[in-house]
Amino acid sequence: MNFEILDDALFRLAAALGTDTLFLNPLIAVVLLGITCGSIGSTVVGNRMAFFSDAMAHTAFAGVALAVLSVIFFAGIRTTRGADPYLWVVLPVMIGTGTVVGVLMTAARERTGLTNDTVIGVFFAAAVGLASMVLPEVRKVVNIDPEQFLFGSILFARAEDLVLLAGLCVVTVGLVAWRYNAWAMAAINPSLAKSRGIAVRFDTYLFAVLLALVVNVALRSVGILLINALLVVPAAAAANVARNTREVFAFTLLGTVAACVLGLWLSQSVTLPIGPGEGLGLTPAGTIVVLCVLGFVGTMAAGAVRPRRTPVPAGPR
Repeated sequence: MNFEILDDALFRLAAALGTDTLFLNPLIAVVLLGITCGSIGSTVVGNRMAFFSDAMAHTAFAGVALAVLSVIFFAGIRTTRGADPYLWVVLPVMIGTGTVVGVLMTAARERTGLTNDTVIGVFFAAAVGLASMVLPEVRKVVNIDPEQFLFGSILFARAEDLVLLAGLCVVTVGLVAWRYNAWAMAAINPSLAKSRGIAVRFDTYLFAVLLALVVNVALRSVGILLINALLVVPAAAAANVARNTREVFAFTLLGTVAACVLGLWLSQSVTLPIGPGEGLGLTPAGTIVVLCVLGFVGTMAAGAVRPRRTPVPAGPR
C-alpha cells in the first residue's frame, strides 16, 4: 500500500482544520484505539481476563524473539542492516505467537479446571522465559531493539499505524456486533447460555483470539502501558455505576474514547512549570491512564449513591 498518498491526504486535512499532523494523527489513533478497547473492555472485565491481556502483552517479547530468529535462519541474515527489509515479519509473528498462547491458555484452563490467574501465570512465565532465553542471543547476530515493536508512542503515529488501527477497529466492532450478546450471556450464566444454543466454547476461543489480536496490533502504535489500562480500567469504572450489562458496555465505550481524547488534549496543552524554559509537558499515554484511574475513583463515589437495579455480572470464576 502506498502510504505516501495517505500521508499527503492527512497533511491536507490537518491544514484544512487549522492544525498539523502532529496533532491530527495522534487524535485519529486514540479515537480508533478508544473504540476498539471500549468495545471489548466490558467483556474482558466481565470474564475476569484482566491479567489475560497483560500476559498477551508480555508474550509479544517472545514473538519478537521468534521473528528475529526466523529471519536469521530462513533468510540467512547475519547483519543488522541486512535484516531491515525483513522486519515486516515481526508483527505477523507477534500476532501468531499471541494467538497460539491465547488458545493454549484457554485450552489449559478448560482441561485442568485451574483458575484464570494460575493458568495465566504459567504461560506468562513460559513466554517471558522463552524471550529471555532467545532474544539476548539473537541480538548478538541481529541487534534489533524489541522496544521499537513493544513501546510505541501515540505522538508518532504514522499512516501505516492508522491503517492497522482502523483495520483492527473494524474487525473488533464487527465481531462485537455479531457475538456480544452471546459473550454477555456466557459471562453471566454459561449453563443457561448452552441451553439457549450458544456455542460457549467457540465464543471463549474466539474472544481469546480477538484479545490477542487487539493487544499485539496496538502494541506497536501505543505501547504496553496504555493498551492494558484501556482494556481494564474504564470497564471497571463503568461497573461501579452501571445497573445492567447494557450500561456497562455503553459507559465503557464512552469513557474509553473520552479518556483517550481528553488525555491527548491535556498532554499537548498543559505544561508543568518545572525547570528552565517552557517547563515540562505530559506524556499522552500516562495522562490517559491517569484519567482512566481518576474516573474509576470518581465512579466509586458515584456508585455509592446510585443504587443498581441488578448486580453487574463479574463473569464465571
